[in-house]
Amino acid sequence: PDLSGYEKYGLGNVKYNISKIHITAVEFPSASISLIPGTGIKLVIGNASLTIDMNWNIRTWMFKDSGRSTVYISKVFVTAIFSTPLDNTGHTSISLISCRTTSGDIDIKLNGKS
Repeated sequence: PDLSGYEKYGLGNVKYNISKIHITAVEFPSASISLIPGTGIKLVIGNASLTIDMNWNIRTWMFKDSGRSTVYISKVFVTAIFSTPLDNTGHTSISLISCRTTSGDIDIKLNGKS
């Protein structure tokens, strides 16, 4: 979905809109799944990265600008634990118990008219 809103900075508001958000690349160079007895499944993803392209525009009382942007997020680490109990019919269900995510680097390239 598109993101829009405004933030108050110094002398006025900055209105923004981010649209046409598109994930163009995802890499999982290190991933593992292990069983946790009595609990469920542990998923660990290490050193992942993703690239996102989007349109943006901003407007203040003084100027407005718009363009394209590419965001590259790297050194992403995710640890998720899922429970795997049996439901009322005896089938295994799955639910997220915990999730921890960290990212190391974010590189943002803005291409605009200004």
